[in-house]
Amino acid sequence: MKKFASEFKAFIARGNVVDLAVGVIIGAAFQAIINSFVNDLIMPFIGLATGGVNFSEQFVVLKLADGVPEGTTYASLELAREAGATIFAYGSFITAVVNFIIMSLVIFMMVKFINRLTSSAKKEKAAPAPAPTTKKCPYCRSEIAIDATKCPHCTSELK
Repeated sequence: MKKFASEFKAFIARGNVVDLAVGVIIGAAFQAIINSFVNDLIMPFIGLATGGVNFSEQFVVLKLADGVPEGTTYASLELAREAGATIFAYGSFITAVVNFIIMSLVIFMMVKFINRLTSSAKKEKAAPAPAPTTKKCPYCRSEIAIDATKCPHCTSELK
């Protein structure tokens, strides 16, 4: 049990666990922003373009609740759920898909931006290329020492 506790303590103390926890918390807060963006800003325009349809309220009643007369309709998704009807809430699904696409797009843009920042920082930190130590003989094209005055292969005088 002591070994397990010490391994768990070492696991928790590692930096990437803390980074993951921070990422999850920020992701949850970010999800609330994206949900508001989709529900309050994007979906009204989609509804306007489709003739005033509120997608989050779109549903089909598959089966009425027990004891409810045939032909009964529900004014809203919430009322249908409260009545106990079996419903197919396709509008909520469409809204969730739009949320997912926007969230994926924003995360992609953020990762791309961060990768660009880190790659430019790596380029700045990269060591300059080492000075060459060899050159080619202008006569026989053999590789020779950079400070050679005579080619060891063709015995030509080098300038």
